[in-house]
This record gives sequence, C-alpha cells and structure tokens, in this order.
Amino acid sequence: MEKADNTTPSREELAVYVEESIVSVTSAYEQSPVVLMVDDAVIGTLGNFSASIGKAKSKKTFNVSAIVASALRGSTILHYRSTFPKDKRKVLYVDTEQGRYHCQNVLKRILRLADLPENKEPDNLVMLALRKYSPDMRLAIVEQAIGTIPNLGLVVIDGIRDFLYDINSPSESTDIISKLMQWTDDRQIHIHTVLHQNKNDEHARGHIGTELNNKAETIMQVEVDKEDKTISVVEAMHIRDREFEPFAFRINEEGLPELVEPYLPREKKIGRPTKEPFDPYKEIPENVHRAALDATFANGTINNYGDYLERLKEEYGLQGVKLGHNKAVKVATFLGNKRMVIKEGKEYKINPECHY
Repeated sequence: MEKADNTTPSREELAVYVEESIVSVTSAYEQSPVVLMVDDAVIGTLGNFSASIGKAKSKKTFNVSAIVASALRGSTILHYRSTFPKDKRKVLYVDTEQGRYHCQNVLKRILRLADLPENKEPDNLVMLALRKYSPDMRLAIVEQAIGTIPNLGLVVIDGIRDFLYDINSPSESTDIISKLMQWTDDRQIHIHTVLHQNKNDEHARGHIGTELNNKAETIMQVEVDKEDKTISVVEAMHIRDREFEPFAFRINEEGLPELVEPYLPREKKIGRPTKEPFDPYKEIPENVHRAALDATFANGTINNYGDYLERLKEEYGLQGVKLGHNKAVKVATFLGNKRMVIKEGKEYKINPECHY
C-alpha cells in the first residue's frame, strides 16, 4: 500500500480519481458484507470502522479481547458474533499503550477465550506492541502491516489516540480518520479502535473523538456499573443499524470476561448526569486536611468566620484542592464536626488532640 503523498496531484491524476469516484445508476454494487454483530444488530462491516470508548479501568481491553476471540473462532463470545469470509480470517491487533509483557497477557487471554492453544503461535492473529515508537512511526508500521498481511479481515487498534501528537488537533485527527477510511476501503477490512472517554462526561476524548463519532459505523461504550463495580456494561452510543440491548460482563477467577445474566439495564436519565454533592470526608484525604489546617493556623487563632473561610480557601488551594465559598463552608462544617477545629466565642483554633 502506497503512503499518501502531500504533493498536489497532476490534472491527469485528478481525472483518473474523478473517473474512479463516479457512481453509476446502472452498475451493480455489492452491499458491504456484515462481519461483526451483537446478537442480531450489525456493528461492523467490511470497508468500515467502529470504536469502543470508556473511562479508565472500565475493562475496554477485556471487551475488545472478546471481539477478537469471536473473530478467530467464527462464533459467539459474550454477545459478539463474527462471520468473516474464509479469505478474511486474519486479525491484526495493535496495542499502543502497553509493553510486550502485558501485551502477551492480552494475547494469551484472547487465545483462551477462543479455545486456542497458548503454547504455539496462532495461525490467524498477529499482535504488535508499539508503545516505544513515535506517533508517526506507529502510523507507518500499521500502514505497512495492513498493506502486506495476507487474508486480513479485522484490525484492532487499542489506543488510536497514540497516533496523534495533539489529541485536540483538527488536522491531525482528520488525517488519522482519513487513513482509517482509506485502509478499510482499499483492503476491504474492518477496523475497530479503542479510545478513552472524558472524565466528566460521556464524550470520546479530544477532536479525534469528535471525528470518530462523525465517521464510525458504530460507537460502543464500556462503562463500570454504578451499583456493582465488578461489572462492566456494554451499550451502543451510536449505531447505523438497530440498537442492541445493553449487556454486562465481569472478570472471572481465570481472568476472562464472562457474561452477567440476567442483567437488567438501568433506565438512563435525560440530560446531564447528576453530580454527587461535595463531601470533604470522601473527596479530601486526611493528610491534606491536616497539612492545610497546620498552615491555616500557623500564626495561631483566627478571630472571625470570614477570615477563617478565606484562610481555608488559600491553604487548601496550595494543597491542590480548590474551594469556592460553598465548598469552604462545607469544609469548615466538617472540621467542626470532627473537632479538628474548635470555636471559642468568635475565635477559631486548631485542636491538636483530635483523632481523625
């Protein structure tokens, strides 16, 4: 596969591209073959790409391991079903975040899920560990692999963000998404990528996340269940086909993902997720409280409540905890309830004998 050239094409070359791109009303075009499904919902076809998104520790890599194992076996694992053609059974798994040791653990997990031996190299799976390379080099290596591996059908890129220097660069993001579209079309393969979500909302990170949402065939979210942290839930965030019912899995004693059944999806609230009230006990460690208090009362007692709050905001801020007025009031209430700070008349002083 030739690497795209940034030079302007000649008029003759552009004429060829125009001719190749014309859609005829009388020609017969084949619909893209379905290769990946969740139950009866299509999540992946040849010539397209999809993505899994989720926050850190949501078990995204365990989830994608099940997708790869399903492709290797041509059967159902978790709720994933694979139907790759006989000449498209090869899988390329690219990991950009982990070293060889951890990549090997993922490789062994996939083989166990697919009921394949761990003591011999798999016939239809190639894994690349690209952590040590620059974004440009990672991209070049993957382009070379996609262009030369025979019978390739599925490519997993676990860490698409690491193909970019700047995750918020519109030009870099557009270039990477254009590569995904080029590779999938030229080789008639399916690419599944993995990307982190923002910490404070459900959006995929950066401009690359925006581009994935706009161009991907399917976006699936992997999320830790709010009521049981041992369970991860998979659901469709964006899908061209009909939506599938969310399903859940946990990691069993053998270190493999297994279905949680029955699983009843919780009803999603409309609008922004409700944020838990600020809790000084849960959100601020004891050592931070004590360091901030020592600094707050370094010059002795404080004569009034207003000055007390201002000192708390200043010293907690130096400890990396930003307090507005309302949060400072909650911290002051908490410190009083814990008897870490004592009020005598109008004065406030630290209690050195307090037990946290």
